[in-house]
Amino acid sequence: MMDYAVIMAGGSGTRLWPLSRKDRPKQIIDIFGGETLLRKAFERLLPVFEPKKIFVQTNDAHTKKVKKILPEVPKKNIIGEPYMRNTAGAVGLAASFIADKDADSSMTVVTADHIIEPEDKFAQTLGEAVQFVNDNPENLITFGIKPAYPSTQYGYIRLGKRTAYDGSEVYKVESFKEKPDAVKAEDYLESGNYLWNSGMFVWKTQAILSSLYHYLPDCKKPLKKIQKKIGSKRQDEVIEERFKEVPKISIDYAVMEKSPSVYSIKLDCSWIDMGSYDALMQVINQDSDNNALSGSEPELINCSNNIIINQEDGHTIAGIGVENMVVAHTDDVTFICPREKCGDIKEMIEQVRKNKGEKLL
Repeated sequence: MMDYAVIMAGGSGTRLWPLSRKDRPKQIIDIFGGETLLRKAFERLLPVFEPKKIFVQTNDAHTKKVKKILPEVPKKNIIGEPYMRNTAGAVGLAASFIADKDADSSMTVVTADHIIEPEDKFAQTLGEAVQFVNDNPENLITFGIKPAYPSTQYGYIRLGKRTAYDGSEVYKVESFKEKPDAVKAEDYLESGNYLWNSGMFVWKTQAILSSLYHYLPDCKKPLKKIQKKIGSKRQDEVIEERFKEVPKISIDYAVMEKSPSVYSIKLDCSWIDMGSYDALMQVINQDSDNNALSGSEPELINCSNNIIINQEDGHTIAGIGVENMVVAHTDDVTFICPREKCGDIKEMIEQVRKNKGEKLL
């Protein structure tokens, strides 16, 4: 019985455009001055998993870049998706590879776009979750984050009864809640019965495959076809042929909201989902005027509370009296937007697609 982990690194990161693009998504670009989000996610797993027990699931076009960032991970552990099929398909494909190695294995699922601190607390809780599913192989674990504030940007998990298990805070999941409005978010925080839904999981590999076959039966045939060819010369060909047949749906909707065997383990850590410019404000170093700055140093006069990222060497951003703005500069796009309007970035992406084509996306 072996324990494995998979890092989901297949998203395109459109909410961080133009820094994040189809050919260089947020998880494989260096925004933090030295390390990518993917590298950070890998290193968080090392106290619990050897590199050879870690898989990475990514877009087919990014497998070489992933290998360069994570040379310790065996090449055969980097799984390229020919099509984006959301998290249910990604989990099913990764579980198929892990089950091929060990039918009695456990499988941890993390994503490559989180910042989690302190890392030793994360490793401790992760180890407890792995032990829990090995002792309770029919159960599925989702990590719930203790809310730090009443967020309207995250989904929530409503907790049921606490399960007595070796001192860990493991709860039966009563229900999943969509992103709330501000009033509901306050209520969730005050009740103490809700956690943020992190999108990280631990389960026995066979348990999640069985759940997928049961609750998402249309995925069974294509995944079974793929499983028969894993490790063969036709592996990539069959994935190309069959993976597109897997329904495009999230693992939460496909399984977690339907299964009666879902539990949540509380993760009492600082957790940031790096899916927006405002999230960058929480992790990038700030100057004395609360400007979050990355890349070549700007020239600023009376500017405050801005996010300024410059990815072009030799280019200088200069501003006077600028407040609460995002300025993101690359070698071919400069994006300027009030911070409160960043949620509309998909409209800009569609306009760019219409007027300039795919080359800037």
